[in-house]
Amino acid sequence: MFGYIFYSISFSFLILATALFLTRSRWTQYLQLQLPPYFYTRLPSTFTNDIESGLTSDDFDLSANVAAGDSRRGLDEQGKSAVRRIMRSRGVGFDEARRLYTEQRFAKNNIGPDGRPRDPKFVSFS
Repeated sequence: MFGYIFYSISFSFLILATALFLTRSRWTQYLQLQLPPYFYTRLPSTFTNDIESGLTSDDFDLSANVAAGDSRRGLDEQGKSAVRRIMRSRGVGFDEARRLYTEQRFAKNNIGPDGRPRDPKFVSFS
């Protein structure tokens, strides 16, 4: 008897969950949930979408890539998400977030902020 009731409740829940999932576009608009805009952000995959999402500036101009018909997929996905995270957490613009991201990558690879290696054995002939 218990198995029958448990099976019936489980099956009913499965049917209800499936129906809610399939019709979510109709009923989610009535929810009063206000998610922050950064909760779910689909990262663009072309230079045009990168420009539209604000990942360009006068110093880092992607419009030349679009005008030249560049067939690459766009900016690096990990780099874009890291730059977005810096922009959101520190409240800075794209250029500053890109600079901070680059300095973080330099520090991770034992390179100074000026671009020179920090290796004590480094010899430079300039």
